[in-house]
Amino acid sequence: MAILKISRMGHPVLWQIAAPVAGPDAPDIQRLIADMKDTLADAEGVGLAAPQVYVSRAVMMFFVPPSRIETGGDGDGVPLTVLINPEVEPIGDEIVDGWEGCLSIPGLQGRVPRWAHIRYRGLDENGRPIERQASGFHARVVQHEYDHLMGVLYTERMQDMTQFGFNEELARQEAVRLK
Repeated sequence: MAILKISRMGHPVLWQIAAPVAGPDAPDIQRLIADMKDTLADAEGVGLAAPQVYVSRAVMMFFVPPSRIETGGDGDGVPLTVLINPEVEPIGDEIVDGWEGCLSIPGLQGRVPRWAHIRYRGLDENGRPIERQASGFHARVVQHEYDHLMGVLYTERMQDMTQFGFNEELARQEAVRLK
């Protein structure tokens, strides 16, 4: 397949609401999914949404590596999951702040408030229904990618812009703090 170019903050495709997918088995959607998998692997990210590759369609994918699982979480991680026409809803009222980066905002990260526990549903790449509950990093990555389908970047959810910066600077600050 192909490695696609990733859209960056400032491109209008990232602020559009993605159009629903009528048929997950359509050749253009299957090609998009295959190309997105290649692109995600090449970019070494944990999630990708179609608008990030200049396609305003409701397709996203993510995985959670075991290293990102909190104690009592999803055990061995979450395998690569494709979600078509997803829906996300909070479970409870708990909001947690966490650091996020984005392939469309390279080299930067910020602290973003997200629902601690969610339920999501949609179709997999074969058109089969998926419904899961998630918490921790799993919930965060799903909400982040879902936001891309809604035309929202994580920077728009941030409440404190002093908690936003270049990866290298933030790492230096953390190293100084830990001394």
